[in-house]
Amino acid sequence: MKIGLTGNIGSGKSTVARVFNILGVPVYHSDERAKGFLHYKGVKGRLMSRFGPVIFEGTEIDRRKLAGIVFNDKESLGFLNSLIHPLVRRDFEEWCAEKNGEPYVVQEAAILFESGLYKLFDKTIVIACPEEIAVRRVMERDHVREEEVRARMKNQRGQEGKMKLADYIVVNDNAKMVIPQVLKIHKELILLIK
Repeated sequence: MKIGLTGNIGSGKSTVARVFNILGVPVYHSDERAKGFLHYKGVKGRLMSRFGPVIFEGTEIDRRKLAGIVFNDKESLGFLNSLIHPLVRRDFEEWCAEKNGEPYVVQEAAILFESGLYKLFDKTIVIACPEEIAVRRVMERDHVREEEVRARMKNQRGQEGKMKLADYIVVNDNAKMVIPQVLKIHKELILLIK
């Protein structure tokens, strides 16, 4: 069974993914894998053609410079996604084939619903978090200004919309404990498989 795990930036997707990992569930981290594809020669060539040398630091793509462009221009973000998403999708399918003995696997992806990837999953989990908490978390984690965080948030579907599409919701608001919520979902998923 394939489970999609999503939530807006700063919601705590990585935290929840770690809990699933501790439970022995294989987790595919889409964003981390996607960053690796930026080193592909073909991808670098297409990005150079589109954005020019401004996004490069030497021969490598400077992800901060690229983010500064794409998170402020929907067309540029769409172009980047059109390059990376097919690579991530294929990589995930290959990864799943290696994990075929597992009861279920989880794919952590920030834009699961926005990209249409959610249709590939048997169940979806959304991490819900108040926006102000998420903004603060990202500012501290990435050492960026509030405006940069909010620019990234504009490119994501609203949390309410994601929650309506989700099979499960984990509330990560610094008040409610996350681990018991994940354990409950894990038990339900195991029962579904049996």
